[in-house]
Amino acid sequence: ALRKGSDLEKAFATAALVYNNYADPEGKLSKAETKSLLQSQFWHVIQGQENKPKYQEIISFLDEESESKIDFEDFMILLVSLTLMSDLLQEITNVKTTK
Repeated sequence: ALRKGSDLEKAFATAALVYNNYADPEGKLSKAETKSLLQSQFWHVIQGQENKPKYQEIISFLDEESESKIDFEDFMILLVSLTLMSDLLQEITNVKTTK
């Protein structure tokens, strides 16, 4: 069914599939696993963002030692937050597509 989906539907499905491949049987990620996933799968977005306060806030949250885990909803909020504060967002807005 996703082969016929829109680009946005495919992108969301890809994010869900990547998350599910990393998640535990309960469908959650530890903070350390979340940080590892972001560093390996979202590297181009977070690259060069280390000095930004929002990035440091997110990473310090993931570095906190606690038993709490990240569910898919929280994971998507992290992705959106990282994208909104990244330089990639400016690059995306500068790209003009033709149909």
